[in-house]
Amino acid sequence: MLRPLTHAALAAALFTVLAPAGHAGAPLHAATLARLAPDADRGVLALALGAMRCAQNHGIAMDAERLAVIDYRRPSLEPRLWVFDLTERKLLYEEHVAHGQGSGHNFARRFSNRSGSHESSLGLFVTGGTYTGRNGYSLRMQGLEAGVNDQAQARAIVMHGASYVDPHAGHAMGRLGRSWGCPAVRNIVAQPMIDTLKGGQFVFAYYPDEDWLRRSSFLHCGAVGTQTAAGRRAVSETTEGRPLLAAPR
Repeated sequence: MLRPLTHAALAAALFTVLAPAGHAGAPLHAATLARLAPDADRGVLALALGAMRCAQNHGIAMDAERLAVIDYRRPSLEPRLWVFDLTERKLLYEEHVAHGQGSGHNFARRFSNRSGSHESSLGLFVTGGTYTGRNGYSLRMQGLEAGVNDQAQARAIVMHGASYVDPHAGHAMGRLGRSWGCPAVRNIVAQPMIDTLKGGQFVFAYYPDEDWLRRSSFLHCGAVGTQTAAGRRAVSETTEGRPLLAAPR
């Protein structure tokens, strides 16, 4: 389990660096996201924005206009997914999202990059194109973090709608329905949300995993290294309309 200061110190440092400049026309800051989504953890928002900026500083999805943030510390029966329009500075969605069967019950506790684990993955993703598969309209996601989420395509970790993402039914059984590792959302919001996030936008999935917080190049920007090549290649495939590698599921 994460020692509290590990998360607190990292998030506080990023929040301070990304704090408002206090003048009109200032760049987007973590405090702005916190005002748009007051129920979200401002430290998690700061980490998400910092990771996104790190990727963009290394040439990944530099024109992205949307950022989705998932906070897997929260129980599945609470909203824990926020989608922001970074250009218009608006909160577009505050939603429930499923985690993988292997990650836990109401709370996700375990995360993996391993095929067959049915666990969710952490870290920074960039989105690809859409397809219609066995889970309906779905959004491909490229994991940018080596050893953390870079098997997302091979595992067919995608965003899709699912009937089991039903908070009312979930309260009766003590948890939301679960996926095979995908961030599944309510069917009624799936298509518009996916269309908002497709084609080179960012998704950031958080949990206070000590090893990931310590080692993630996108949280400690400066030496992203080999991860950038894979990220730029994924964005190129996305923006040029070529399909990503994962088989539709």
